[in-house]
Order: sequence, then C-alpha cells, then structure tokens
Amino acid sequence: MAFRASVLTLYPEMFPGHLGFSLAGKAMQRGQWSLDAVQIRDFATDKHRTVDDTPAGGGAGMVLKPDVLARAVDSTGQGDTRPRLLMSPRGRPLTQRRVRELAAGDGVIVVCGRFEGVDQRVIEARGLEEVSVGDYVLSGGEPAALIVLDAIIRILPGVMGNDISGLHESFEGGLLEHPHYTRPQEWEGREIPPILTSGNHGAIEKWRHEEALRLTRERRPDLFEKAEPKKNG
Repeated sequence: MAFRASVLTLYPEMFPGHLGFSLAGKAMQRGQWSLDAVQIRDFATDKHRTVDDTPAGGGAGMVLKPDVLARAVDSTGQGDTRPRLLMSPRGRPLTQRRVRELAAGDGVIVVCGRFEGVDQRVIEARGLEEVSVGDYVLSGGEPAALIVLDAIIRILPGVMGNDISGLHESFEGGLLEHPHYTRPQEWEGREIPPILTSGNHGAIEKWRHEEALRLTRERRPDLFEKAEPKKNG
C-alpha cells in the first residue's frame, strides 16, 4: 500500500515543493507515495472565508479557529487512523526513531499552523500530535511539514537506490555520522585517511565507529550521554 500524506495548509501551492524532485519525486511518480494538499480556508463558512480570530484574553497576533480547522481535519475521512501531526515550536522534537515509526505506517495527516497558533481545543479534540523540527520559530508550519515528510519518504522501502545507506547515517544508531571521503586521494595537500584505503574492512568499521563517537562527544554531548553503553565503551 502506498504511503499517503495529507497536508492541511493555507498555502497548498507550497506542496510538494522539493519533494517533487530527485528520489522523492521519482517515488511519487512510481506511486510509492502520494500527497494531498488540503486548503484549510475551504472549510470556513462565512463570506470572507475567515480562518482566524483574535486571542481570547488579548495579546498580539491571531489564532486559527477550532471549528474551521476541525472541519478540515474531518475531511480526511471518518475512521482515518493515520497519525495527525501539528507542526509547532512547542511540540516534541522530531527524532529519527519517530520518523521510522511514521514511515512504518500507511501515512500521516500534517497540519500546518499559521499566525500566533492554533486553538487548544481542536488540538485536544482531534488528537493532534505537536511536533517540532527545532528550537526556532518559522513563519508557518509548511517548511516544517516538508522537513517531516522528507525524512519519512526517503526511508520508505524502495525510495533510496540503496536501502542500506539509510542505516548508516547520523542519529540512526544514536550517534552522529562518521566523516566521508572520496577520490582524489590527495586534495589541496589533504590526504584520505590511510585506513580507508587499506582494504581492512574490520579496521575501517572500527575507525568509523570511533570517529562517530568522537564527533558526537564533541558536537552533541546530549546524544552521547543517551547512547547505549556499548557504544560509549
């Protein structure tokens, strides 16, 4: 069964964006996954197609209305069991583990927030899972949605030319990825580490693992502390 992505947004023209190119685009053409961009504004009932209102209690910005967004979510179909993700800076950080969980399902529904935020009641009533792609704020949820879908689609079976390549990347084993090199052997006075051209595959794997440990310890000590004891040994 093809992976189905439904994106609820005020800017459907932003999709599929970069996902229409390269491996993801070819996979879409082959029918391995599909994307449906739903215009939230279509579910407004007034003549002005209003989707937002002022925050209760006062304050800056506007808030996406719960009734409009709920109708948009419900339009995906009764009994739709796909996870419902809301792109939000206050959400749980996206991890490779969660990406793999999502990729193992039959699809996702992604809600792109705008303005100051989304009415809390619709988050609770429609079971939206708030997801963050980093500790920063974007102008809307669309770029974040593209990031989430990119991470998922690339690891769907058959999308990458060599599926095993997805198993040797940053975060897959709880560590950052080791450095990479390719020809020429020497470039601007810099040599490829001799171990990588030694032909000793056991020594190469050991070097790559040690380099992954070193980089993770230096750049992401938070990840290093969470790594399994055998990886830190």
